[in-house]
Amino acid sequence: MAKTDPKTMQDLTSVVQTLLQQLQDKFQTMSNQIIGKIDDMNSHIDDLEKNIADLMTQTEVEELEGENKIPATATKKS
Repeated sequence: MAKTDPKTMQDLTSVVQTLLQQLQDKFQTMSNQIIGKIDDMNSHIDDLEKNIADLMTQTEVEELEGENKIPATATKKS
């Protein structure tokens, strides 16, 4: 087996370390983006749940109002 030049070994180590650091940075950036998108989705889901609850409440009120109304023909006396 041939001897490896220490300078070449240091260069190779440096290149590998730089590459690993770049991969780590990209991974961290992607993780942050994914977490940000999950937070956005969570906010949208919360808004949707609130809107659905509001619509259900509004529908219940309209149904109750409809049940309490007397038909127009019943109010007229001849």
